[in-house]
Amino acid sequence: MALKTGLNTSFFNKSSTATNSAGGGQISSVRVKKIILDDTSDSELFKRYGEWSSIGLILYEDASNPLPSDDPRYLENFAYPLFPNIKHYPLINELVYVIKLPSPDIQNNTNNLTTYYFPPINNWNSIHHNALPDPLSTSTETPSEQKSYQQVEAGSRVKTTNGVNDINLGETFNEQSNIRNLQPYEGDIIFEGRWGQSIRFGSTVTGSNNTWSSTGPNSKPITIIRNGQYNNNQEPWIPIVEDINQDSGSIYLTTTQQIGLNPSSQKYDSYSTQPTSINQYNNSQIIINSGRLVFNSSQDHILLSSKKSVGLNAVESINIDTPKTIVQSNKIYLGDKEDTNTQPLLLGQDTVDLLGQILDNLSTIVNDLSLLVGVPPGSPFGKLNADSSVAAINLKSAKIQLNTLLSKTSRTK
Repeated sequence: MALKTGLNTSFFNKSSTATNSAGGGQISSVRVKKIILDDTSDSELFKRYGEWSSIGLILYEDASNPLPSDDPRYLENFAYPLFPNIKHYPLINELVYVIKLPSPDIQNNTNNLTTYYFPPINNWNSIHHNALPDPLSTSTETPSEQKSYQQVEAGSRVKTTNGVNDINLGETFNEQSNIRNLQPYEGDIIFEGRWGQSIRFGSTVTGSNNTWSSTGPNSKPITIIRNGQYNNNQEPWIPIVEDINQDSGSIYLTTTQQIGLNPSSQKYDSYSTQPTSINQYNNSQIIINSGRLVFNSSQDHILLSSKKSVGLNAVESINIDTPKTIVQSNKIYLGDKEDTNTQPLLLGQDTVDLLGQILDNLSTIVNDLSLLVGVPPGSPFGKLNADSSVAAINLKSAKIQLNTLLSKTSRTK
């Protein structure tokens, strides 16, 4: 029978932090032994603890009294995530605080308690992982690492080497020694993932070593979203600062900051007055930078709107592939900007019609000339005279119409 709610209280009854059944509330530190994240990694545990309602559930042991890896007693100790909307699941061997609170069936029995857990304890002050393996099941590759793990409760801080130790962190989590914390500044609110992702709600900090505080007064807001940090070859425990030119992908929302982005292309020859360069602009703007950008609309439009201009810039080409291209504008310049010696384009169909009329008149004259016979010799050519008079009038009219073939909107050079 699937276990839906409740908790076997044998661990708490034995521990020094045992709580009574009158409401709970006390907390204890425990070590994560297993966590349920899907229905396939450990199908037996998934079914045992409530199937899909067990997602995020951890099995744990007393941090100060670890169990052997094959000891089944830890199966009696499980806890659910405390926060419903923020998912911060621990890794195997990370420490968390657990707390006993009223269970979902409190209306039936006010003494029933369920155990919940807080996010991982920040043992190493690391965004990557904060595992503290028990000495019964884990050893590290080097004596220095082994010593630091043993001494952490005495206040020592781990300094990860370039080697990867054999701490069990889960099925797919591979420890990386180059994942570093972000450098904080006064007033910052920072959210960081385990792999170098981050969101910083920061501000201008005059005199700091970051890349956005060279202009503007202090305390002007900036928001930076970053996916994947670069490696500056410093020690992994030294904090890092975002770099828009080296991070894998970034979104910067600025107010007065000047962002030193190195654009792939920055050619503004089509402008009579060129816009401020990207890395010199210091007013509110949004910059998106990555190895590739894809904007896709699956149901409706992609709309670009600007008070001044929309500039398209590319090193190789700008390609447009579509069944139909529509450009509506009062002035269209092709090949150069407006203030150069450009020439208007011809209206294609009107040009064809007018030139066709001219050719028809010339054909009539040529046909008449080909059949011309003078009788008697030296007498006037009556039909030729008549046709020539009509052709002359038509050709004069066609020459006047030529000026109307010039495009009033599109010009080229």
